[in-house]
Amino acid sequence: MKVLISDSLSEEGINILKEAGLTVIYKPGLSPEELKREIAKVDALIIRSGTKVTREIIEAGKNLKVIGRAGTGLDNVDLQTANEKGIVVMNVPGGNTLSAAEHTLALLFSLARRVPQANLSVKSGKWERKKFMGVELNGKTLGIFGLGRIGSIVAEKALCLKMKVIAYDPFVTPEVAAGKGVELVSLNELFARSDFITIHTPLTKETYHLIDKSAFEKMKPGVYIVNCARGGIIDEEALYEAIVSGKVAGAALDVFEKEPVDPEHPLLKLEQVIATPHLGASTLEAQKIVAEEIAKQIVDYLLYGIVRNAVNVPSISAETLKIIQPVLNLGEKMALLLAQICEGAIREVEITYKGELAQLDTKPITLAIVKGLLTPFLKEDVNYVNALIRAKERNIKVLEAKTAETEDFTSLISIRVQHTEGETLVEGTLFGKKEPRIVKINGFRLDALPEGHMLYIFNEDKPGVIGRIGTILGKHNLNISRMYVGQDPMKKRNVILISLDQPPTKEALEELNKEQSVYLVKPLEL
Repeated sequence: MKVLISDSLSEEGINILKEAGLTVIYKPGLSPEELKREIAKVDALIIRSGTKVTREIIEAGKNLKVIGRAGTGLDNVDLQTANEKGIVVMNVPGGNTLSAAEHTLALLFSLARRVPQANLSVKSGKWERKKFMGVELNGKTLGIFGLGRIGSIVAEKALCLKMKVIAYDPFVTPEVAAGKGVELVSLNELFARSDFITIHTPLTKETYHLIDKSAFEKMKPGVYIVNCARGGIIDEEALYEAIVSGKVAGAALDVFEKEPVDPEHPLLKLEQVIATPHLGASTLEAQKIVAEEIAKQIVDYLLYGIVRNAVNVPSISAETLKIIQPVLNLGEKMALLLAQICEGAIREVEITYKGELAQLDTKPITLAIVKGLLTPFLKEDVNYVNALIRAKERNIKVLEAKTAETEDFTSLISIRVQHTEGETLVEGTLFGKKEPRIVKINGFRLDALPEGHMLYIFNEDKPGVIGRIGTILGKHNLNISRMYVGQDPMKKRNVILISLDQPPTKEALEELNKEQSVYLVKPLEL
């Protein structure tokens, strides 16, 4: 079997592949056309962040069975196409956690003491002591946006520096944050109180340009910004304006919205900006770890059919996967929906398997459900292997029960989530043994196919409301492909799930929220 490596990889990983008897084609830096030609010949592809694995590339891989990312992020892989083609996608979660956290601290110190600027000055023959006056970190407030693995390590180190640490993370409870010595605050409070802000959250549709002009307006004058997470979370034009105006004293960026960054990028012209070329994972130790681990995972899958650290299938045998794949899809879709309609941080998840499902080994299904619950917030930082670990880190209790009895279906999955704002319940089943269906949301019965771009609407049940909702969507050129309505005639309330051909626009959502008989509107991606 053949393995193509299209980005640089440590020699230790290459040797593991060769020693297992696999043929290694090591060609980093291929153009898209060259990659298309090479991928047609191989069974596996190993990448880092440089290779863009598009639909066109995946479709050219006629024998491709697995894609391995020597690292965590998978925003350069078309996961939907990989799923359609039955290609396993793996990563190495946690391999570069310490490396990324330490780089954040390096940039934090560099900003505070203006180290790169002073270095350039001395090397140019100058001795400008007064020009490079710095600030101390001791006693300052560090605002951490995202209290996951990397953010937690940064918090730990910052506390050792006698900094006051606050954090915003909608998926962490105050108790968990307090256990780390961190005060959990709202995003607006983080902006208002922080002397330094560091970002450790995935890039999602919710976090894209979340740090924008309005966010900078809420910050302290003279704030410092560090981003070692993902480009695109910060609106770079707004950051430029905030630095020029003096609102932001300085920024250290390891990531940009478009990489490699344009040498003429306006931010690079500012002395207050420190930039590094996506070095968060670039330590000898981290690169050795991720190279060795992804090589072992590829060997295990190609030679023995063992799946580890896959983001799109659980770690079970191929034979078992064929049997329970539809149920896994159902559980994960239900959980994705739940995560997006819940209003608060999750404290407890109670999963009940009813009817025929109670006869199965439900551990992989539970993993799929927990992964689905965490995915909207953690993205590639959670997979089928580490889902329960990530839940435990956030003090989320996972309970599982089985019963042979079920009311209206031969099989049913019931997921009840306790969160800081109350309780949310979703139930689902399979139609024809394969097609996932949502059959109940918080007591409202319906029959919904959970897929694609959807809207969740909670509204008053009276004549004309559904018509006005349809009119608003049509006004914004949003086509309704399917609509599912769950009614409670006694309370005169509806739950509506609407499938759209494209994501709803911000303007459409704002207009729906202004509709008097609509209580809640949530865009969903399933």
